Amino acid sequence: MNKKTKTYKYLPIILMGSLFVLVDLLAFLVVGPFEAAGVVAFENPSDPFNVVYFFLMFLVFTGVILLIIKFWKKQVLKIIYLGAVTILSVTVFYPLLLFVLPNSFLSLALSIIGAIVLLIALIKKPEWYVINTIAIFIGVGTIAIMGISLSVSIIILLLVAMAIYDAIAVYKTKHMIDLADSFIDLKLPVMFVVPKKRNYSLLKETKTLKEKLKEKGEREAYLLGVGDVVFPGLLAVSAFHTLASNGLLMGISVLIGTLIGYIALMTLVIKGKPQPGLPLLNTGAILAYIIAEFLIFGTLLI
Repeated sequence: MNKKTKTYKYLPIILMGSLFVLVDLLAFLVVGPFEAAGVVAFENPSDPFNVVYFFLMFLVFTGVILLIIKFWKKQVLKIIYLGAVTILSVTVFYPLLLFVLPNSFLSLALSIIGAIVLLIALIKKPEWYVINTIAIFIGVGTIAIMGISLSVSIIILLLVAMAIYDAIAVYKTKHMIDLADSFIDLKLPVMFVVPKKRNYSLLKETKTLKEKLKEKGEREAYLLGVGDVVFPGLLAVSAFHTLASNGLLMGISVLIGTLIGYIALMTLVIKGKPQPGLPLLNTGAILAYIIAEFLIFGTLLI
């Protein structure tokens, strides 16, 4: 393999890793407008019950999705998810527009229009680049909202819980693969799609993820769950938001730790087997936070 071929082979992996950087840095930028608008998910960031509440809601939501996939038409799931994307889009657009426009009614109106534009794009042209764009938008908004709504210690507990859940969902129950198959089939922005070749088209995909895994052939694109970017990003944003003058340094440190976890993850993924992302990504983020905190502050503040 010559140098040019080797570079081209690893380019999609590099591009996928850059998604962590892009989403986290954009989330850092929108924290101010979100905080100014009072857009938060929890009133008390340090309440341990927040983790319980979030995790239970996540399990319920996942259970409902699995039931819909099994007993109803997948289009029902698509309608529900498109509605959720529209609501979240309005929630993300509004504080950003309110930050630059003094009129709250105008900001709300433009937010609704922006959300409708994204919805139409997703319905009319759900190609991989449209899905990735909307997934980035959703990821940035989710990280910003949740990152300023939860304390660092609470987020670390959440990351540990989600890492355990992700490992069980991929290795034990394997329902995460079923979910991925359904969302890919419906062309919904719950996964980032990074093509391995220039002429790749998600719309022309005919085989399911399970079928491709059984064939053990070369896949045409890498898939990365939006949650794999969001959850470690929560810790980066919470550190950035909480730790005053050292917040940016701490946030960047967490991002670097996430990227180290990503490198470890991809060394397994390129072997052709699906891997739970959160165990390695969250571990990298948490360890980086602890190390950076000790080096910067000389103690642990968790």
